[in-house]
Amino acid sequence: MSKRNTHNAVAFLLSFVLGTFIACKPSQGQKQPQGICGTVIFKSGNHMPGPGRPQPKGQPVAREVLIYELTQIGQTQTTDDGFYSKVNTRLIKKVQSDQDGQFCVDLAPGTYSVFVQEEKGLYANLFDSQNHIFPVTVEKNRQSTITFEITYQAVY
Repeated sequence: MSKRNTHNAVAFLLSFVLGTFIACKPSQGQKQPQGICGTVIFKSGNHMPGPGRPQPKGQPVAREVLIYELTQIGQTQTTDDGFYSKVNTRLIKKVQSDQDGQFCVDLAPGTYSVFVQEEKGLYANLFDSQNHIFPVTVEKNRQSTITFEITYQAVY
């Protein structure tokens, strides 16, 4: 192989390696996913444990998922049925879960309260020790994964 051919082969190889490296490197406009992803599940009927009785899993459902600033029970108004008729904190984002109950929403780092829209009002059934409603923390460059179970028609 002549010197010229060797030089061309080395130049080609370097161009190939460099091109591959650049193609695999994310562009500066791209960022890591950050927010909340989850599944909305509707449960109804008898969920009492019993011998030889498997626990029903519930059905994935399409629902509007609402993300609010971290909200305590005292910052809401409820209906007689236990739904939330008013949330007195700022609504951050709304997203629709698909027919498989799946949803994702991009959010800034922080802690949020998650609700779903039902016919009778907003619904959430998880609380922390400070009475924050369905709190979910989003960390920088991370997706928080949740399962949101709608259980007002289930018996435990």
